[in-house]
Amino acid sequence: MAEAAGKVNELLNALIPRIDVPENRLYDAMRYSAMAGGKRLRPFLVMQGAAMFNVAESCALRAAAAVEMIHTYSLIHDDLPAMDNSDLRRGKPTCHKQFDEATAILAGDSLLTQAFGVLADPKTHGDPQVRCDLIATLAHSAGPLGMCGGQQFDLMAEKMKLDIGAITRLQRLKTGELIAWSCEAGAILGKQPPEIRHKLQAYAHDLGLAFQIADDLLDAEGSEEEVGKSVGRDAEAGKATFVSILGLERARSQAAALADQAAKHLEVFGEKGKLLRDVARFVVERRT
Repeated sequence: MAEAAGKVNELLNALIPRIDVPENRLYDAMRYSAMAGGKRLRPFLVMQGAAMFNVAESCALRAAAAVEMIHTYSLIHDDLPAMDNSDLRRGKPTCHKQFDEATAILAGDSLLTQAFGVLADPKTHGDPQVRCDLIATLAHSAGPLGMCGGQQFDLMAEKMKLDIGAITRLQRLKTGELIAWSCEAGAILGKQPPEIRHKLQAYAHDLGLAFQIADDLLDAEGSEEEVGKSVGRDAEAGKATFVSILGLERARSQAAALADQAAKHLEVFGEKGKLLRDVARFVVERRT
């Protein structure tokens, strides 16, 4: 994962250059958030999925960078005072604290827009239909039927009484859809048939839920220094989470069960799917 992150960082560094123009503050804000570290889990999923289908690494890297741009934009906007009002992200001041709210909004907007430009470039794939498929599926995963819809649901959740089914749907939209795209992108790049893509979608569904339960556990048990962002905010806001409904031990066992279930979906790929199976265990054992 660290090796993949290094390669993605190199490409992001090239895609978001330092330039001497009057509006360079916007580029500085984009770079500040995009190059702030993080696990680069979504890019890693893209690259490992692509490797299973012998996709050129240069193509996979561009799809990986695009999804990381989308993820970074979502974090910038999620941290804004109008949403979570967070001061810390990845152990550093959030974008709107380091710069200002207006610049942070524009930095998020720019990363979102540029991500689709990266996918539309022929360097991402020589077949325009593949590029169109990547763009259409990412738009679905990031838009109102995916991440943005989940964020709206999350904003409303403070004033609603949610059961486990509603929380599962909320997190599938807010977090799971972008993870699902990351898992499927390699198959799209490799022009795989629907049955192969369905296997990866099933893996991603369980992986995304396991990831979110682990996040809820970190919010409940982790420290700000360890996690790199503010913790305990869900409980303070009175939000229903997997932990608040299931309790710590049941949530932990459910995350482990989902990780095991996710790995089983990849058995058809044999040794080629080993690293993706390992990711399922990693997401529930991580401490950041």
